[in-house]
Amino acid sequence: MKALMINGSPRANGNTSLALDEMTKIFEKNGIDIHYVQVGNMQIRGCLACGACHNGRENCVIDDIVNELAPVFEECDGVVIASPVYYASANGTLISLLDRLFYSTKFDRRMKVGASVAVGRRGGCSATFDQLNKYFTISGMPIASSQYWNSVHGAAAGEAQGDLEGLQTMRTLANNMVFLMKSIALGKEKYGLPEKEAPQRTNFVR
Repeated sequence: MKALMINGSPRANGNTSLALDEMTKIFEKNGIDIHYVQVGNMQIRGCLACGACHNGRENCVIDDIVNELAPVFEECDGVVIASPVYYASANGTLISLLDRLFYSTKFDRRMKVGASVAVGRRGGCSATFDQLNKYFTISGMPIASSQYWNSVHGAAAGEAQGDLEGLQTMRTLANNMVFLMKSIALGKEKYGLPEKEAPQRTNFVR
């Protein structure tokens, strides 16, 4: 089984990395193949709203890491998205990537397991956690839960090592995610995916 892990921090060895390291240990212990990418230090612009990806183009018109990750995303069984907290929300570079990655890809994302992780000094973790989960819920992706909201606290590099509850939350999250991915794989093998209706697009303009 495969998991895509996206680190939205610009710091290679910061507290967000420490949080993901705890999950990585559990994934490796359970034989999960990991594709890890750090995007917070990349130059990633936001969506142009050009509509090309929904009008015949196979990928995003901005040919960068988004198009590189698209086939990895398609093949994976689970996705972990982690971000440091900036002004009670996720890193803008990460959001630019996620907006374009989720919008431009056309494959069926249903039943891929999603998990969000927020890392901050003090406040804003819950808001960031909610923000990141919305990418999963609009895509029919089950969300893996833990023993607490998926957050780790620390300011200076390495401080997250002292958040023993946060690190335990990460390990519990990874174990639950492994179980859910494997259970869904068995369910898909026996029952297939749920029936999908044709989308009904409505708005409130009359």
